[in-house]
Amino acid sequence: MQALAGLEVAARELMLFAAVGLLVGGVDDLLLDLLFLIRRLLGLRGVRLTDAALPATPRCRVAIFVPTWRERHVIEPMLRTLLARVVGDYRVFVAVYQNDPDTAAAVRAVADARVRLVINPHAGPTTKADNLNQLWHAMLAADAREGVATRMVVLHDAEDVAHPDELRVFDALIDRFDVIQLPVQPLVRDGVALIAGTYADAFAESHGKTLVVRAALGAGLPLAGVGCAIATDALRAIAAARGGIAFDPGCLVEDYVAGLRLAELRFRAAFVRHHGARGLVAIGEFFPDTFGAAIRQKARWMAGIALAGWDRTGWSRPSHLLDHWMRWRDRRALLAVVVLTAAYLAALLYGVVLGLLAWTGRAPVTTISPPGGLLGGNMALLGWRMAVRVAFSWRAYGWRHAIGVPVRFVVGNAIDLAAAPLALKRYAQTWRGAPPVWDKTDHVFPDLPEAVAP
Repeated sequence: MQALAGLEVAARELMLFAAVGLLVGGVDDLLLDLLFLIRRLLGLRGVRLTDAALPATPRCRVAIFVPTWRERHVIEPMLRTLLARVVGDYRVFVAVYQNDPDTAAAVRAVADARVRLVINPHAGPTTKADNLNQLWHAMLAADAREGVATRMVVLHDAEDVAHPDELRVFDALIDRFDVIQLPVQPLVRDGVALIAGTYADAFAESHGKTLVVRAALGAGLPLAGVGCAIATDALRAIAAARGGIAFDPGCLVEDYVAGLRLAELRFRAAFVRHHGARGLVAIGEFFPDTFGAAIRQKARWMAGIALAGWDRTGWSRPSHLLDHWMRWRDRRALLAVVVLTAAYLAALLYGVVLGLLAWTGRAPVTTISPPGGLLGGNMALLGWRMAVRVAFSWRAYGWRHAIGVPVRFVVGNAIDLAAAPLALKRYAQTWRGAPPVWDKTDHVFPDLPEAVAP
């Protein structure tokens, strides 16, 4: 009987801890939602553009950086699609490791003078940032050799589907902003939406609401690593402080760190959602559609943002409380996993205790459930959370996709729970001095035009 009483106490304490943690996270999310709704009600829509305001052809020289590692299956169709869709004065610099001849051959197969193959002298994989630095030095050398000045650098991954108007948007704004981020809109295929759909839901909400509010608050804008343009002068400023290195080669999430670093240097950033004649100007790509691949990617994001990114970027200047809030939101992922784990364990233990009490016929010695108001508040916040995510998924993908949000929400929680231990392991390895390694996932490129593209 003592053991059963101990289980009752354990179930109560776990449930109370989980309920308080969920309440804090829910209120945190609710505050962000209210700020978004207030902006919409006041008609504050951030950076506004019209198709008429976009230049017919981008006026400045652009360098498009594409880092790769074992991307032979996707890099050729990606480059051909980009070259066919996007107009302007640009050069595509593609970094390939010296021990990745298949990807190098695929790049060479795209016989276009705008494509520049850059061989990374290091054996791959190192880090994505290392590849980007090779591209940075190659661009500077090309500018000096050709007597031109590249105005901005645009970042893309090897699986990206470029939007035809992206360079026009960047060109229209680069004189006002030093950093411009476009939305990322994951592509979803029928039959594999359960896991890949979790990314679609998350990005629909994050790039439809969270980054919009973040930019409006003047907080540091983390970059997505794709679909973003950075003024060359801004990258030069970062490189000058790092001995010529523009991207942090020891970082797992160089895009996130670069965005916050640019904010610390007081460069102007904008998150831009432009709906033109050809739809939302966004970057499309397929995300992992298997449980294992999603775990590995989420673990890299957790380790890079919530742990290693914290080490590298710290907190904002003392007076910028809103930026502190946004960085806290970035870093609460692992804490959220702890709370979520406690909630699931409490639910399991609660069921065991109720079963044992019924079997033994004994009355409980303590009140197991947390206060009703606490549970009721959490249920209301969960309902609100689901409604918000459904709304943004509906806006991005339609109602058929949106009705699956509650199921995918549970799947996403399972992925996060499985990714957290791996994230801690990776962070511990780098903390002990192990060099970070680019643990990328395998990619596919859509068979255009049949695939849903932005």
